Amino acid sequence: MTGGALGLAVRLSPKQERSIAESTARLNIWQGAIRSGKTIASLLRWLAFVANAPRGGSLIVVGKTADTISRNIFDPLMDPAITGPLAARISYTRGAPTATMLGRKVEIISCADARAETRLRGMTGVGAYVDEITLIERPFWDMLLSRLSVPGAKLFGSTNPDSPSHWLKRDFLDRAHELDLKSWHFRLDDNHALDRAYVAALKKEYTGLWYKRFVLGQWVMAEGAIFDMWDDDRMMVADLPLMEKWLALGIDYGTANPFHAVLVGVSVPDAQGQRRIYVTSEWRWDSRATRRQLTDAEYSMRLADWLDGIPDSYGPGTHGVRPAWLIVDPSAASFITQLYRDGFRPQQGDNTVLDGIRTVSNLMAADHLRVHASCRHLLDEIVGYAWDEKKAEKGEDAPIKEHDHGVDALRYAIHTTQAAWMRLLEPVPQL
Repeated sequence: MTGGALGLAVRLSPKQERSIAESTARLNIWQGAIRSGKTIASLLRWLAFVANAPRGGSLIVVGKTADTISRNIFDPLMDPAITGPLAARISYTRGAPTATMLGRKVEIISCADARAETRLRGMTGVGAYVDEITLIERPFWDMLLSRLSVPGAKLFGSTNPDSPSHWLKRDFLDRAHELDLKSWHFRLDDNHALDRAYVAALKKEYTGLWYKRFVLGQWVMAEGAIFDMWDDDRMMVADLPLMEKWLALGIDYGTANPFHAVLVGVSVPDAQGQRRIYVTSEWRWDSRATRRQLTDAEYSMRLADWLDGIPDSYGPGTHGVRPAWLIVDPSAASFITQLYRDGFRPQQGDNTVLDGIRTVSNLMAADHLRVHASCRHLLDEIVGYAWDEKKAEKGEDAPIKEHDHGVDALRYAIHTTQAAWMRLLEPVPQL
């Protein structure tokens, strides 16, 4: 079953074609690196299944959120460059509970938590597609499999690797010989359609854990230092360049625990035309060390005074900074309210921990992040930030929750504003 036989526009690699042709088991899983071609292969196989799926039950598409379902599944399927004339026979509106594919109604289920499994109760399934299986809660997965009860029902799905102790690896992929399950492993280099320069750049952007998982497609445990690519000699600086844009103030809120704020800017292009993100300064209040807790109003006032006193913000002789974004720990509802009262425009930070760690790690690996030497608390935390080995043994990726307030503030500031700074870091053409 080749791309041509399916009437598709995209050209498939031999590995993609083989996986499509061989995916005849009850459970069919494409696993491996990012941008390796696994998702396209799995989606095209799903499309072929829908065309001839059994009757007497529901077709189901599952993803972590409505946004990821739209971006990872329906955007490719509705792209004529991928699915050719079949794209016109697929209809879906972002956030809608159902879609239409090749004349068949498809149920759309987002499962941000285990409670989503209640949506499956009472449903009879003839086929399912699951995006990013490792992000799905186990109770939902088990319920989904129990719903696929019609003869000939099949599941198709894709995933990036996770911990080797993850339930999907331990209880399914490693037991494929015992189950009616087939899987295919993809590395980044398996996608021959990607530009070689892009592949080379992507490899440089990932190091350590992320390189093994997202480039090599390996199921490896998170262990040791999280920011193992950090280099004090290169990334800690004594002098700051002029800032082209004051990007964000990231705040990790604390009362009994330390309150930590970091100021982040994007520099003007250097001699090679490269801008970088700089953490220029930090403000911290540790109530245990000072033996005094501050109120929300006092925190807000002291932050304003600190920002007003930062020198050389827009050139020699100028003072005062108001960054474009003020990103706050999302759990700090009362403090966010106080900031609004005081004339700030705060925004809740994106607290998806692993995604935030990966964003900061990628900046370090790409040599796009610098931290001023005055940020002693943050610098100490960066080198000590480590994976929780006890949780890793249970299949969970999580940092040790101590001495991390500055790192959390940095993660909020950088990950939440990613769309605002990504294009700024593209090198400026040299004349």
